[in-house]
Amino acid sequence: MRLCLGPQGWPLGLALVLGVVVGQKLPTRDEGLFQMQIRDKTLFHDSSVIPDGAEISGYLFRDTPKRYYFVVEEDNTPLSVTVTPCDAPLEWKLTLQELPDEASGEGSGQPEPLDQQKQQQVTVDESTELFSYKGNDVESYVATSSPSGLYQLEMLSTEKDSNFKVYATTTPESDQPYPELPYDPRVDVTALGRTTVTLAWKPTPTGVLMGQPVQYCVVINKEHNFKSLCAAEAKISADDAFMAVPKPGRDFSPFDFAHFGFVRSDNDFNKDRGLTSNKISRSYTAKPKASDIQKVCIGNKNIFTVSDLKPDTQYYFDIFAVNSATNTSTAYVGTFARTKEEARQKTVELKDGKVSDVFIKRKGSKFLRFAPVSSHQRVTLFVHACLDSVQVQVRRDGKLLLSQNVEGVRQFQLRGKPKAKYLIRLRGSRKGASTLKVLATTKPSSKQPFPSLPEDTRIKAFDKLRTCSTATVAWLGTQDRNKFCVYKKEVSESYGEEQRRREQNQCAGPETRRKSEKVLCKYFHSPNLQKAVTTETITGLEPGKTYLLDVYVVGHSGHSVKYQSKLVKTRKYC
Repeated sequence: MRLCLGPQGWPLGLALVLGVVVGQKLPTRDEGLFQMQIRDKTLFHDSSVIPDGAEISGYLFRDTPKRYYFVVEEDNTPLSVTVTPCDAPLEWKLTLQELPDEASGEGSGQPEPLDQQKQQQVTVDESTELFSYKGNDVESYVATSSPSGLYQLEMLSTEKDSNFKVYATTTPESDQPYPELPYDPRVDVTALGRTTVTLAWKPTPTGVLMGQPVQYCVVINKEHNFKSLCAAEAKISADDAFMAVPKPGRDFSPFDFAHFGFVRSDNDFNKDRGLTSNKISRSYTAKPKASDIQKVCIGNKNIFTVSDLKPDTQYYFDIFAVNSATNTSTAYVGTFARTKEEARQKTVELKDGKVSDVFIKRKGSKFLRFAPVSSHQRVTLFVHACLDSVQVQVRRDGKLLLSQNVEGVRQFQLRGKPKAKYLIRLRGSRKGASTLKVLATTKPSSKQPFPSLPEDTRIKAFDKLRTCSTATVAWLGTQDRNKFCVYKKEVSESYGEEQRRREQNQCAGPETRRKSEKVLCKYFHSPNLQKAVTTETITGLEPGKTYLLDVYVVGHSGHSVKYQSKLVKTRKYC
């Protein structure tokens, strides 16, 4: 590469910024000048000059090299240059180009003859490569004594468009921009559970001994460890990662937007924004964060428990010490861990044609296994949810056959397969514990073990037919001939619907009731479903009292199902 030179042999991009150097010799680090540079960072972005002692952020387009410059005015000056790749591996090299002799002497400010400019141009083109690197590690070039000259940092990303950070200083001993790692920088896993992992690490001396504001950020993901915080932040962002870097005023300037053809509005630096380009007619709006990576900053604590993880899953954990004042960060040596497996539940074996009682805790699960002895063409599965609805999943040899919510009594016909095994998972309700009756059979039978039910299992009370001693009710039946039994129980006036719902256990049969509560039992069915309704008048009631009425339908094998209970109140005066 040949640099275009100004009148004094300087690259044109640097002439405006460094023109004063020609006429005088500057000290290594002028604090007043440094503070001015930090306040006006657009000066450096626009001229591609790296400020002394400040981290800058940049962006590389794929296969498009980018060059930055750094000037050392005096010989025997310490020099440190640190490059942090974010999204992708980078190729970068640092070269030294000696300054023209006139740069350190008296400058007249007058134009020089053309032959002298050519000689100076040859001098600038003769550069020495000091360091080169290719990869995605945070890498530094450090020299305790460097000659004066123009240092060029050239960077290239061959994989994709990428972010990066650069820090250069001539006072590395006093600057200490990045938080220092402890003597043992490893992250330890101190506790491991099914959904939690507890991490611990030694604190950074930067915060403990030097009193600088340091906080720790934890990054969790399922893919790999990160070597820098900006690499993790680039992964978190679903769109261009440079949208996630800090807002202007820290290490990002308005020039970064204008440099890439983006146009900003008057107030878009005070809020989250989408950017538009003069060259590309699409909106650069940040997408939602990916759910498989999380970042949380926890202050100065050095112990942290990660929760809400999935059982039997491997996670990678990274800790970053972040200087809150400068926003620079240092990565600890990350770790990984696999959460414990979910506790294996005992599987209940179902016997062909036998009813099993199942109890499930609130939000719990139960596994049932059915392995028919003989070959079969079909499996009939009966599920009777006694309380709230439950979720039923059935797998045959690992293949999902059905997944449904069941309320009341349900019958499922499953296609059979020789030597097949069935795994039934029952998941309880969030409201409370669940009780079920389950039956699986391969035997064809004309009589089901559970009674058939209508879609509507409510009991209807006729208000106009109420008297001081009687109540008339009706309920629906089916085309199958079933036995219905009616029971009554006197309750207090404060007995409400909520208490009735809690006592609504469809699996509790007539055998659980007192004989004095029994009203009658009768058989009923109708070939015509439109006429499958029956009524009954309950006598022997007392005036002004409240009664809870229940109807049980009993199957051929004795299994019963209770309809929804009904509250009725007799008239007080007749």
